[in-house]
Amino acid sequence: MKKNLLCCALLAAATMAHSVAAQDFDDRWYLSGGAGLNFQDDDRGTSDPLYYTLGFGKFISPNWSIDGEVNYQNPNFNGRELLFSQYGATIDARYHFIKEGRSWNPFLRFGVGAQKSEEEFDAFPLPTSPGQREDTNLTAQVGLGVQGNWDRYSLRGEIANRISFDDSSIVAPNDRQFNDLLAGLTVLVKLGNLAAPVEPTPAPVVPQQTCADLDDDGDGINNCDDKCPNSAAGQAIGPDGCPVQLTIDLKGVNFDFDKDTLRPDAEAILAEAVSILAKYPQLKVEVAGHTDSVGSEQYNQGLSERRARTVYSYLTNNGIDASRLVGPNGFGESRPIDTNDTAEGRARNRRTELNVQN
Repeated sequence: MKKNLLCCALLAAATMAHSVAAQDFDDRWYLSGGAGLNFQDDDRGTSDPLYYTLGFGKFISPNWSIDGEVNYQNPNFNGRELLFSQYGATIDARYHFIKEGRSWNPFLRFGVGAQKSEEEFDAFPLPTSPGQREDTNLTAQVGLGVQGNWDRYSLRGEIANRISFDDSSIVAPNDRQFNDLLAGLTVLVKLGNLAAPVEPTPAPVVPQQTCADLDDDGDGINNCDDKCPNSAAGQAIGPDGCPVQLTIDLKGVNFDFDKDTLRPDAEAILAEAVSILAKYPQLKVEVAGHTDSVGSEQYNQGLSERRARTVYSYLTNNGIDASRLVGPNGFGESRPIDTNDTAEGRARNRRTELNVQN
């Protein structure tokens, strides 16, 4: 048996692998073809033939590669004209002791597979002799080697012990397994092109903020122009960032005599009021209606309420939330802004107002 030789070789590989460094790895698939010498187990009494392999595989991490491989060897029985052919397939994992900047790196091999044996025999007095036995059995292999890597090709040199769990041999009926030593070279051809290294994504350039980009009090005026940087929410703010007294002028929203329907010219003015209220969403206003003094006080009170309700409905129908409106309130003829002794004065008193509440 050749077990002692294998143990010494494994110990040598472990000694070589004292320094390992991780690096980016080539994960391309590759095809492999190899040849070497098969030192047959002495118990078989066969010659030591050449063996041949074909396979494919790839690296699955910086240190581990996986290979599928088929093999063939055709030894002869020593001193007899009998053949002993072997065909096999294995799955092998190799751990590579990679060191950055080094082209040649050692590895350890571990694998399992199946081996078919075609054994001619002439074993008188067996009733089937002469004949041929065909059988397939499990195998396990362990080995070591060294691999050189280049852009398109790699070269492996390795030795391995293959254990064949064959318990039906005719020439060695008392054996349950055989140990064959393999020593050979394998050429690997890598498929495709090596992927370009991924360049690190540069950190985004964050623009430098200035006072023109900031609005600490949220009033819509940037810090550079804000003369009142602590204004309260809901206040009407001027272009300098300071609170202003806001008056919504509905001058012109007047009604015809004894009417509560909006005139076309009044709708244009109310549209502007809607725009102002939309710009300042925190504002609350009172909707107030007024009349002139023609008619009874009771009638004028009801008429002013209907006019206020007309404006109220216009505002809510155009997107102003009712929670921002107080009223509608009617004040009848009690709050004139002009004389009721002239037609022009009475026309001005027939009006609706929006009174800012905050």
